[in-house]
Amino acid sequence: MAVRFHRHDVKVKEKIPLYQGFLSVYRYSLQHRLFCGDWSPVIDRELMERGHAVVVIPYDPVRDELVVLEQFRVGALDDKNSPWLFEFVAGMFDADESAEEVANRELEEEAGLKAKRLIYATSYYSSPGGTDEKLTIYIAEVDSQSAADFGGLVDENEDIRVHVMPREQAFAMLECEEINNAASVIGLQWLLLHRDRVFSEQG
Repeated sequence: MAVRFHRHDVKVKEKIPLYQGFLSVYRYSLQHRLFCGDWSPVIDRELMERGHAVVVIPYDPVRDELVVLEQFRVGALDDKNSPWLFEFVAGMFDADESAEEVANRELEEEAGLKAKRLIYATSYYSSPGGTDEKLTIYIAEVDSQSAADFGGLVDENEDIRVHVMPREQAFAMLECEEINNAASVIGLQWLLLHRDRVFSEQG
């Protein structure tokens, strides 16, 4: 197999801030190695530095129920159905938190839940052509009956409605595109593939 390229195969010539706020955008001027062995010309790329996040799929294997959140998302303003999306617990890293600490904090803040255990599912870059964001997905084993009706932090302008539903209903929502954001789709598909193995002790 051919040698793979790594970070040292990129030369950053300049990094210019274009906007800094909740999201920060920079223009990079860079060169990178080509598969033919040469270097590319200097190219410009805009990058949104969003930071990394954790997504948690709260699942009750005893009742076979999922806890699904509903909240407004500005990126879905033009969605044909509604900009209020069905999704799962998620949050950004604060300071030196571990992924597990983020998962537990957000699970309580957004859904009023505590995890009996966290199962690592996967991690991925959300859209690496334009942002550095990397998401880590966990499945949280929870007691769905302890879920709050509403969640979120007022000082973060979060307004979240919490739904508890049978697993098959959530999968049906996935099939008909009622659940249609990447992290939720990927997390549910992971659960669909691995549930029997991970929760075999629950039967």
